[in-house]
Amino acid sequence: MGKTKPKIMVTKDGPYLVSGGLPIDKQIIGIGKENEPEVWIQGGTVPAGDTCSLCRCGQSGKKPFCDGAHAKVGFKGTEKASRKPYDEQAQINEGPTLKLKDATALCAAARFCHRGGGTWELTHHSDNLKSRQLAIEEACQCPSGRLTECDKKTGKIFEPEYGRSISLIEDPQNKCSGPIWLRGGILVESADGKAYEVRNRQTLCRCGKSENKPFCDGTHMEIGFSDGDESIK
Repeated sequence: MGKTKPKIMVTKDGPYLVSGGLPIDKQIIGIGKENEPEVWIQGGTVPAGDTCSLCRCGQSGKKPFCDGAHAKVGFKGTEKASRKPYDEQAQINEGPTLKLKDATALCAAARFCHRGGGTWELTHHSDNLKSRQLAIEEACQCPSGRLTECDKKTGKIFEPEYGRSISLIEDPQNKCSGPIWLRGGILVESADGKAYEVRNRQTLCRCGKSENKPFCDGTHMEIGFSDGDESIK
């Protein structure tokens, strides 16, 4: 019997059911000389089997795993995210050599787009090699896939190469825990059985408060959400 295809299933008012033996680790937002996020720092691994349940309500005492707290607190996990493909959601920002696609609803507030005046400004100055390179780097560091840079001449889309994996984002600068980062094209299936578009980079809410469920909208930073791992703070 073959191995189960990796998938995340969103359950109604409950956890994310993970199948397919996806590896889970921590990824920490590293701050650079501009006092802005600049690098991803590899954290520890999180032991998980071929299947597991990840907390979606933010209230589990066994984070990142579900312990049934969603039922006790009456969690309402209604999915409100658009089912439109990324390209239909994204606005286009054009520069001399780059075209930046920006789907604002997917923003997870990771802030890698702030350096050097911001990805948008860098795109507008992409005839400068350094500006072009930094614009591409910043877009590729965006965990949610909100930002994507494309070469205007060739149409090439710049995407980092990821194996299928799950990361739990930690944000020491803001003293909070971030979303669940899906990498490498993992299928996310809604509680109604329909699949969202498979993308290379996606971020799922794990604080329970996003208004764009199942995806993150940055609310974890506003409420100071923590998964309880004090070694990260």
